[in-house]
Amino acid sequence: MSTLTRTFRNLWRIGLKEYGHQMQYIGDTKAGTLIATDRFGNKYYENLEEELPLRTRWVDYKEKEFDAAQVEPGWHAWLAYMVDAPPTTDKILQTGVRHWELPEHRANLTLSRGAYKTYSTTRPKYSAWQPVAAPR
Repeated sequence: MSTLTRTFRNLWRIGLKEYGHQMQYIGDTKAGTLIATDRFGNKYYENLEEELPLRTRWVDYKEKEFDAAQVEPGWHAWLAYMVDAPPTTDKILQTGVRHWELPEHRANLTLSRGAYKTYSTTRPKYSAWQPVAAPR
């Protein structure tokens, strides 16, 4: 949670439309410089002057139904303060699209109806107990 002066200052800097967007998706107001946009359309920001330590970098997802798997590994390292330079300026992290990688993002289907479930044709060793009531 932020103070009222910080909230009003960020409202003045980012505008009413972006203020509503941030309150709906982030739950806090943040004003910073746009570092880059990745190939999925996510925007990465940084503000070193006025934010609390380790809260100076954040991502604004393109999609409303966002998933943390939409962040590329290089950007994840930058967001988690593992590297100082963003992947757009770091030569090691500029790998691009690998030959085995899909060009579009595939959503993480864990805990949904589309999740992978194993199928086995062998009979289970244990079966559920079926209680039988004795006739009276």
